[in-house]
Amino acid sequence: MKPVWIVDDDRSIRWVLEKALAREQIAHKSFASAVDALAALDDGEVPQVLLSDIRMPGQSGLELLQHVKSHIPSLPVIIMTAYSDLESAVAAFQGGAFEYLPKPFDVDQALELIRRALDESMHQDGAVEEAGITPEILGQAPAMQEVFRAIGRLAMSHATVLITGESGSGKELVARALHRHSPRADKPFIAINTAAIPKDLLESELFGHERGAFTGAATQRRGRFEQAEGGTLFLDEIGDMPQELQTRLLRVLSDGHYYRVGGHQPLKANVRVIAATHQNLETRVKDGLFREDLFHRLNVIRIRLPALRERREDIPLLARHFLAKSAQDLGVEPKRLSDGAVKFLVSLDFQGNVRQLENLCHWLTVMAPGQLVEVGDLPPELREASPASGAGVVGGWEEALAAEADRLLARSVPDVHGKLSDIFERILIARALAHTGGRRIEAAQALGIGRNTITRKIQELGLEGGKGAAAEEVAE
Repeated sequence: MKPVWIVDDDRSIRWVLEKALAREQIAHKSFASAVDALAALDDGEVPQVLLSDIRMPGQSGLELLQHVKSHIPSLPVIIMTAYSDLESAVAAFQGGAFEYLPKPFDVDQALELIRRALDESMHQDGAVEEAGITPEILGQAPAMQEVFRAIGRLAMSHATVLITGESGSGKELVARALHRHSPRADKPFIAINTAAIPKDLLESELFGHERGAFTGAATQRRGRFEQAEGGTLFLDEIGDMPQELQTRLLRVLSDGHYYRVGGHQPLKANVRVIAATHQNLETRVKDGLFREDLFHRLNVIRIRLPALRERREDIPLLARHFLAKSAQDLGVEPKRLSDGAVKFLVSLDFQGNVRQLENLCHWLTVMAPGQLVEVGDLPPELREASPASGAGVVGGWEEALAAEADRLLARSVPDVHGKLSDIFERILIARALAHTGGRRIEAAQALGIGRNTITRKIQELGLEGGKGAAAEEVAE
């Protein structure tokens, strides 16, 4: 490992840091000025981590930081200064500093920061840049693989699609992917959120209007159906569409024709409609809030997008992607999650789904103090949130079941359902028999199954009824 460089014109500061690093057996090298450090860099020497004061005779620490970041962008630089002012902190971070350390500092605090910087540097050294285009939608979970397969099957189709899923789960991404892989890919993709537009304006938004159709209609306006001609029209939150507009949409889907508001000339719609909703449309149909005939027109092919808590194994992958994306957008080095932070995030329910995780990663890119994000760096409201119950809790029995299912499926073991079902029933019945002292009738009642069922299962699964079983059979 390369040494840690200390650049400071204050000899006492260099001495304290040298002793602390030597005690931790961390290789180091000191410089009294930025000029000396730059000369060493020009000679081909490269540190693992650089600590530099800001205000020094000659060139400043910020100038040194600028030079380092232009030549070795992955090198973590910790800026030290006795001038704890806002301008210095902002300048240091804008220049790409790993961390800002005001003087006087606690030696243990400085060592912890250096360790984090070393860890980041080692990670950068070992990282392999992945070439290629970023996938449109990320996901390795089985539920997401089903979504990918559905998109693939629909690649050459013009069929109407209904996408269901919770808010923030990425329904528009799926709609865009369906368009991008369809025969209409070279035509427009037009998206409209039917819940975000007032009812009085929505009809004009969808179908357009003629000049003079209503007060304020000074010119003719093309609606979204016309704008999407030959392409795809994405109707988000379709479940909130007013009933009178549901009738007009049904007519378009039925015969392919519509009228602008105030118009008398029918227009032909050559548009593929993809609709999405976070609501249960079947329930809204039963409640009389959504037309049943329109529901069946939209529900030609349905794609259900899983909530993030149903695909927890994708959280680390998505977090890395969003952290890299935020870093690129802001022009800074990407942050990295510690193992503890990853486990904590996986344990959360994320009611806002993927959108909430993306917003969190953007927050961390701006606000997390170091490159390695620990649990303590997460927003307070997130740290105080209760971990998810059931499958989300690391080490839970449902997670163990999922892991066993994955293992058996990966090995192509036949009858996975049968094998796991037998194990499940064997454990349940064995524990119930142990609880009742081997009395089958009481065990059956505790489990909520019939007496004959438990007797048959005991025989099929090779279980012993235990004490009391014989007496029960005589009583029967």
